[in-house]
Amino acid sequence: MTQIQLLVASVNQNTELLPQKMNIETDAIIINQSGHYDYKEFEYSKENSADKYMVRAFDCDEKGVGLSRNLALLRADHEYVQFCDEDIVLDDGYSRLVEQEMAYNPEADIIMFNVQAAPGRETYHNNEFGRVTRLNYGRYPAYAIVARRESLHKSGVTFSLLFGGGAKYSNGEDSLFLHDCLEKKLRIYKSPISIGHEVSLRPSTWFEGYTDKFFYDRGVLYKYLYGRLAAVMGFRFLFKNRKTMCKDIPFDRAFSLLRKGIKER
Repeated sequence: MTQIQLLVASVNQNTELLPQKMNIETDAIIINQSGHYDYKEFEYSKENSADKYMVRAFDCDEKGVGLSRNLALLRADHEYVQFCDEDIVLDDGYSRLVEQEMAYNPEADIIMFNVQAAPGRETYHNNEFGRVTRLNYGRYPAYAIVARRESLHKSGVTFSLLFGGGAKYSNGEDSLFLHDCLEKKLRIYKSPISIGHEVSLRPSTWFEGYTDKFFYDRGVLYKYLYGRLAAVMGFRFLFKNRKTMCKDIPFDRAFSLLRKGIKER
């Protein structure tokens, strides 16, 4: 049995074809939001390989990427769990690299690996091994996360059901998850090792442009992340990105919407 269990969040996918599409080479749990309920358990082998991997695929009617990740994490039973999305293609040999990096760094509860995002969606790139802290955790997507399952289960940390694709508020479930991991004193590191890439850009499940909802939802998220510093961090975020984000909605109105989101909670 492989030490790694891939936890895949997908929407309306053929779960029997997904392992080949993603180049999976470990055991996996797939949570597929498909509008109906079903369960499949099957063995999968990569082409020209004798190795077999166990895939457990759950179709469900509920929506929300956070819910999908939680359902997979609840069922995980391997030493390491690796979060992933349906549009990630993993590199040949990624499992060996991940297992080696986790073994070399037993002090790490979580390691963030490099996964190349589609052009225009890049938020991070690790050039060296180091600690992830409150100053830099917000840049990482969930599909960069590999964790020791026991550490996560003991901490009780799960993904928010309020944020992310299919939820009430826009993206942010990954940042909240890492924020809560740090709050629980889990040790998070970053690694320069690359393990995969995102396929060509597809329509976002949550982003519809820099609309009123985008800025309002960002305010709600920042309240959860930064508490009393939410307005300061929100102003910094908007000012830094004003040339991109404030073309249609002026900066003053965008900041006002963000502050309304902060006050909602």
